[in-house]
Amino acid sequence: MIDKTVKNAEEAVKDIPDNAVLMLGGFGLCGIPENAIQALLKSGVKGLTCISNNAGVDDFGIGLLLKTHQVKKMISSYVGENAEFERQLLEGELEVDLIPQGTLAERIRAGGAGIPAFFTPAGYGTEVAEGKETREFEGKMYLMEEWLRADFSLVKAWKGDTAGNLVFKGTARNFNPMMAAAGKITIAEVEELVPAGELNPNEIHTPGIYVQRIFKGTNYEKRIEQRTVRS
Repeated sequence: MIDKTVKNAEEAVKDIPDNAVLMLGGFGLCGIPENAIQALLKSGVKGLTCISNNAGVDDFGIGLLLKTHQVKKMISSYVGENAEFERQLLEGELEVDLIPQGTLAERIRAGGAGIPAFFTPAGYGTEVAEGKETREFEGKMYLMEEWLRADFSLVKAWKGDTAGNLVFKGTARNFNPMMAAAGKITIAEVEELVPAGELNPNEIHTPGIYVQRIFKGTNYEKRIEQRTVRS
């Protein structure tokens, strides 16, 4: 029986080297690999290139790695909730590649599907298009975008089995499944870990073939990024 379980987050990320390219699943603070991020923080690994829809907030998610200057470059779409990110960008301390959200998702999906490039109208005629090939199709201009792949993909699922099959819950099924397919090594943390064969095959979102390591996470905070209440 295939068993891809590791003891904890520290063991799962222990061989991630300096200057690695990482994909980190999640949307805002929903479905982010909280335990893996904490383990990276403790490991002190640096020079990271992080591919993520957003950069967390100042004291949670990827924002923790930014605060300790472990991130060299961010490849993202939405980063407006992180003041430290903004400061590092303006001070020239952080390399940033901002990508339209749909293009970011498709570049990651293409990486997992083995498609090296594709054409999209998003970004044509803007700064996004600088230095990139353009082509006309049926009277409309398109911009060529290349795939994104990672040395390690860190994803978070609701439930998984020991063979690496994953089930995501609600909005956490965002960038996680496509990132799981686009990493050379995919590390999955789950809220609930069950024996292989216990999951309904029809409910599996990411097959275990895409996952190399899996562990049961602990102490999930599930923080709300923006909370508005009555006075």
